Amino acid sequence: MARKQTTTRRNFMKTTGAAAAAVSTGLGARIASAQSPNSKLNIACVGTANRAAANVGGVSGENIVALVDVDSTYLDRAKAARPDARTYKDYREMIEREGDKIDAVVVATTDHHHAPASVRALRAGKHVYCEKPLAHTVYETRLMIQLAKEKNLTTQMGTQIHAGDNYRRVVEKIQAGAIGDVTDVHVWCGKGWGGGELPTTTTEPPANLDWDLWLGPAAERGYAPGRYHPGNWRRWWAFGNGTLGDMACHYMDLPFWALKLRYPTTCEAEGPEVHPETCPLGLKVKYEFPAEDGHGPLSFTWYDGNMSPREIDGERVPGAGVMFIGTEGKLFSDYGRHRLFPADKFADYVAPEPTIPKSIGHHAEWINAIKTGGPTTCNFDYSGTMTESVLLGTVAYRTGTKLEWDADKLAVTNCDAAAALINKEYRAGWEVD
Repeated sequence: MARKQTTTRRNFMKTTGAAAAAVSTGLGARIASAQSPNSKLNIACVGTANRAAANVGGVSGENIVALVDVDSTYLDRAKAARPDARTYKDYREMIEREGDKIDAVVVATTDHHHAPASVRALRAGKHVYCEKPLAHTVYETRLMIQLAKEKNLTTQMGTQIHAGDNYRRVVEKIQAGAIGDVTDVHVWCGKGWGGGELPTTTTEPPANLDWDLWLGPAAERGYAPGRYHPGNWRRWWAFGNGTLGDMACHYMDLPFWALKLRYPTTCEAEGPEVHPETCPLGLKVKYEFPAEDGHGPLSFTWYDGNMSPREIDGERVPGAGVMFIGTEGKLFSDYGRHRLFPADKFADYVAPEPTIPKSIGHHAEWINAIKTGGPTTCNFDYSGTMTESVLLGTVAYRTGTKLEWDADKLAVTNCDAAAALINKEYRAGWEVD
């Protein structure tokens, strides 16, 4: 039976208050700062294949002492490479049994498992690296932010491109005023994770897959070959959030960093008719951000799939990227390059001296911060705030309403139906509260 977790001001303020109390009284004091930078951490990895395999590799310089995967084929392969690691199918069991034998947990699963795994690890006092998007719902994201603060733990979201040099140079130029005051931002990705109908027939899952554990917090449904596991889960609301959930944290990271964005005041979306089960093949989401340190009032638009633009403000653009529009010009960037417009105006432009240090590596940042007590660049406070905006876009689309967002109360003030999408139901035994 599923249990509804209600987002209420009382519950949210209780969580927020606990975090504030922990910080003010020092109850969440970091122990990791006493650890020698030369010692190795004991890390558990939840998820071992595909994107998760890259994360296992990213922390392989430490002691990987536990591996978790619901697919025994993947788990056996990971175990063969690390024969001393203990193996589990269920991360709940792993966290309970490993206890003080682990220092940190890496979570790289389907989106609907991000919060249930990370929340349990955080509550157990473990440092957490979690893949993007940070969670499956807005409420889960805020809960992870607050727990990380309350426990004073070192966290990092897996937006690996944040460690690249290109984003650093763009941030420096935007913050140096290269294109004046930024008034509009456009972000897009041509992927189209969506479409399809529920399978009309189901079969027994393969022997290597524990289907019940794969579903985890999601409502029970039958297994259908190729429709969910291993790759197509992003198309389904029950497990992912389409292209917006898959890619927005990568691209929206750049303007959030450059403009020091926090919370929007409104969010609206347009796309095809809402399907109750599957995500859209194309989506356009528009946010309004208030004037804050780093920017004035800001219009911010996301596009994906078949609604991605071919031209932004008169400039032809490729299949994915970010366009900043300012009072003195424009700046386009994708993962590896950027360009100022109009070209003739900026022909003699001299870039500011680099001020953002070169990254030691996205995973290495997290590991080093655990050992030294230093910062991470995509900690849950930063990356979680961004993820909240990303996931709010799916709520706006599914409700068909221009949402008025009260970030302090974690509530939409003009649409009662939104509450059911800010939070969600969980199968018994998988709740995050």
